[in-house]
Amino acid sequence: MATPKRPGASKKKKGPTVGSGGQGRQALEGRGPTPKAEDRSWHPAGKRKAAQERLAAAKGRGGASAGGGQQGRARSPKKNGDVEVVSGRNSVLEALRAKVPATTLYIAARVEMDDRVKESLALATKKGIPVLEVMRPELDRLTGENSVNQGIAITVPAYQYAHPLDLVSRAVDRGQTPLLVALDGITDPRNLGAIIRSTAAFGGHGVIVPQRRSVGVTAAAWKTSAGAAARTPVAMAANLTQTLKAMKAEGVFVLGLDGGGDIALPGLELADRPLVIVVGSEGQGLSRLVTETCDAIVSIPISAATESLNAGIAASVALYEVARRRAER
Repeated sequence: MATPKRPGASKKKKGPTVGSGGQGRQALEGRGPTPKAEDRSWHPAGKRKAAQERLAAAKGRGGASAGGGQQGRARSPKKNGDVEVVSGRNSVLEALRAKVPATTLYIAARVEMDDRVKESLALATKKGIPVLEVMRPELDRLTGENSVNQGIAITVPAYQYAHPLDLVSRAVDRGQTPLLVALDGITDPRNLGAIIRSTAAFGGHGVIVPQRRSVGVTAAAWKTSAGAAARTPVAMAANLTQTLKAMKAEGVFVLGLDGGGDIALPGLELADRPLVIVVGSEGQGLSRLVTETCDAIVSIPISAATESLNAGIAASVALYEVARRRAER
């Protein structure tokens, strides 16, 4: 007895069919992974990336000037990360006034527009700094959850340090007698900013900071320097003692500032020589190894009623005396 066939189970010979040729494959595969925030041009992160790329391109076109601290064997920034954030209405306004090289100005949506915010916006627009309006939670994440940003912040690129010996060679190439300042244990950025400003004012050729246990060129240092950090290069020394020894080998005399020095500043006979003046911290002074490396220890005569001078002031007095004696020769 024949087995009955199921409906539709009859075998029919099919002819050749036309394939889709891959049509619709893209729809089946979807749109692919979501692009990163920084790769989306409309996203705030993408705008920040674009601003940083424009800044890098501008630096590449303009080259490295001797006053910008970018020439020669530049060292990596001491601070981790690509940018530093300055927040708060007074701080942002002061930074923009002091010509801190901000890359982006961030304004919280629906922020109260007082005079400080208005002036910050005007300065940023005049300098061509991108202005981004962001939601308050994003601004809080940018500046840190515990910071009081007052609805405004700027980003500052990490400083690119020069090589210490490049500062000497630049001065020699210009036919000038090198005059440098090295910091030993200075941790206050305001002192660094003041020393950079004094170095520029009295014809110095640069400032040297150690890689460890020392302040770097932060936004606070930029502000205190009143824009001098844009003209006076700052170099970073991996080891300050070894750097000073290398400079001595290049014919540079190393003078340490200390209250118990064996030479009084007004009687300094080495002013016309290539010099690096080493300034220690107000509390600790010069370290032992640095003191042993110095060619001479110089003291600044002060009143007995005053225990010591601020590091920035001491450097200014020493630089002035060297500049004065050089001008007399």
